[in-house]
Amino acid sequence: MSRIYVLKRIQQLPIPIEEAWDFFSQPKNLFELTPPSLNLKFTNELFGEAMYPGQVITYNVKPLLGIPLFWMTEITHVDKPNFFVDEQRRGPYSMWHHEHHFKPIAGGVEMTDFVHYALPLGSLGRLAHAAFVKKQLEQIFTYRFQKAQTRFGKFKRT
Repeated sequence: MSRIYVLKRIQQLPIPIEEAWDFFSQPKNLFELTPPSLNLKFTNELFGEAMYPGQVITYNVKPLLGIPLFWMTEITHVDKPNFFVDEQRRGPYSMWHHEHHFKPIAGGVEMTDFVHYALPLGSLGRLAHAAFVKKQLEQIFTYRFQKAQTRFGKFKRT
């Protein structure tokens, strides 16, 4: 049986919720938020600017030793400007469920990411998680945090 892991990240930005939504809900902006070392490449044509329920996005990434992996996600839920969910349909995880939540706060917006994921291969997957997967996911979300802060500025408590 696969173990379900959870990654939670919270970030506050000094922008209105609508601006945060407009940026983070456009699939093309994933390029800006993904470390160059993953070599993210979309492999399907994206319809329109904004995401929508049922949208399928396919891409290749190179997370380990430059080996390309195919990844297909589906946008399963959209509640503008409050949250959206992407789920893996094919890819390196046996399960991937990523919730993106947006909440207006004094002076800006608070964004919360919840990722529930599992790895295949039982104990080998658990070993891979301990050896590198957990660390790599944390680095990806740290990169995203830093890129968002560079683009929109640091949040200042009022």
